[in-house]
Amino acid sequence: MPATPSADGTPAEGAARQEVTSRSASATRLSLSHITAQHETNLLGTVHGGVVMTLVDSVAGVVAARHSGGPAVTASMDEMVFLVPVRVGDVVHFTAQVNWTGRSSMEVGVRITADRWDSVSPQVHVATAYLVFVAVDEEGKPRPVPQVVPETDEDHRRMREAEIRRSHRLARRQAIIASREATE
Repeated sequence: MPATPSADGTPAEGAARQEVTSRSASATRLSLSHITAQHETNLLGTVHGGVVMTLVDSVAGVVAARHSGGPAVTASMDEMVFLVPVRVGDVVHFTAQVNWTGRSSMEVGVRITADRWDSVSPQVHVATAYLVFVAVDEEGKPRPVPQVVPETDEDHRRMREAEIRRSHRLARRQAIIASREATE
């Protein structure tokens, strides 16, 4: 439905947004930093993996919503790899971007690094996560998303690897369905 212009020729308030068919990988990239605190620790004295996962889901959700131009829900977490523990007092940095898009779904990759709050030191790569989001409309039904346009060699690598994860996810789902049908 075309937007109804106002008297000065600009789109009227509340007019339908023009549909975007593609968006660059860098357009919705986002970074978030968080200083870890004592109340976020586990019994080992390091930051709970669940605290890190919550922040990962939050930053990835913002990226997915921005890329899709509206609400997006977490459909799955394909992978979360913890490399080193996060300690109290670390400044944890989350950098997220859309790696791949389908019709209504998108993979968001998140790289997590950390450094100490009280010193100048190099950031350490502490974890990586890959989440799949589905864009939804007002009724909670899937809606189309703009295709991601890779700009750099790194973006192209991310897209290729996301396609591999997607094919593995779909093959695993089919194998599970076949296994269940064989036992019924």
